[in-house]
Amino acid sequence: MKLKSLLLRYYPPGIMLEYETNGELKTKSIDLLELGPSTDVSALVEEIQEAEPLITASRTEQVKLLVQRLQEKLGQNSKHIFYLFKVLRAHILPLTNVALNKSGSCFITGSYDRTCKVWDTRSGEELHTLEGHRNVVYAIAFNNPYGDKIATGSFDKTCKLWSAETGKCYHTFRGHTAEIVCLSFNPQSTLVATGSMDTTAKLWDIQSGEEVFTLMGHLAEIISLSFDTSGNRIITGSFDHTVIVWDTSTARKVHTLIGHCAEISSAVFNWDCSLVLTGSMDKTCMLWDAANGKCVATLTGHDDEILDSCFDYAGNLFATASADGTARVYSTATKKCLAKLEGHEGEISKISFNPQGNRLLTGSSDKTARIWDAYTGECLQVLEGHMDEIFSCAFNYQGNIVITGSKDNTCRIWC
Repeated sequence: MKLKSLLLRYYPPGIMLEYETNGELKTKSIDLLELGPSTDVSALVEEIQEAEPLITASRTEQVKLLVQRLQEKLGQNSKHIFYLFKVLRAHILPLTNVALNKSGSCFITGSYDRTCKVWDTRSGEELHTLEGHRNVVYAIAFNNPYGDKIATGSFDKTCKLWSAETGKCYHTFRGHTAEIVCLSFNPQSTLVATGSMDTTAKLWDIQSGEEVFTLMGHLAEIISLSFDTSGNRIITGSFDHTVIVWDTSTARKVHTLIGHCAEISSAVFNWDCSLVLTGSMDKTCMLWDAANGKCVATLTGHDDEILDSCFDYAGNLFATASADGTARVYSTATKKCLAKLEGHEGEISKISFNPQGNRLLTGSSDKTARIWDAYTGECLQVLEGHMDEIFSCAFNYQGNIVITGSKDNTCRIWC
């Protein structure tokens, strides 16, 4: 094996190795999830070299420089103040969702007006209108990290695949017998998964446009699905109170996560895919061991339904958002609540960490989005101006742009 090049991955922090073996170019990653501003770089590089034979002594200084660059990047944007940049009157009917491509250079909006629109983030210019659905466009996604394709899922029971560059429709995926309410690309951008009110999920081949598998086993609608980082597994969360872990190469059930006593609202893997986090209308969230399907913690404390949950990029923290108007931050290691986020005057339907993992973004029915310190729970900023509830909000990959989408038919760009 011969090392060809070293590449940085900022979020979560890591170094990608490109190496040659038997004439074939391959890649692998060294995850540095515990890297922080106070990490001893020299000691860390020594550990890396002991564990990875491709990092020889001649590469020591290069690796040190890369780790230092990662450290600097993790410290950026920690004091960033967001200002309103643009208000986009995006659609003639209410929006359903917003999503950014990885770089944050453009984003998409779905709407009850049956279209999805593609927008340039810097100028606020509309790039494309994706037309063809015959009912509400409810679920939308870029095939990040590539960002050259868009999937749209509709109440018309179809999913469409589009070119992000031209707006051309590549495929219409037909087969569901009820509304499509969630979708996701696998990390390799070879499959798109759709979840439906018909109780099934389907995997579709992006190249051929053909159905690969139907995942059958839930007894009620599927409202959440998420691939792991390898693309080998997918989880589906359902109103039947369960989450199922599936093998994407065989459509076989790996585990059924049983424990919640009401509908599932969210289900996600952490970065290294060792854990699954589920949120439920039963006011609890649960952590599960992804390898054996066993529950490792049940977190209580919210006074109403949990509407969203998420891990930070490194998987050290996770957070929950609730209809009780509060959010909570937990340590993955200790399962203890580190902070309670209080201040919203309505239910919180969306929550997400910034890429650095030190800030949280929440969107609420009180018409505001808020930026919080993830460790102290202090509210750092209130993003005001929407005239109706905020149902979708997201950071870009750098953590210096926020998009908010509202039932007032507008989305706002904050820089």
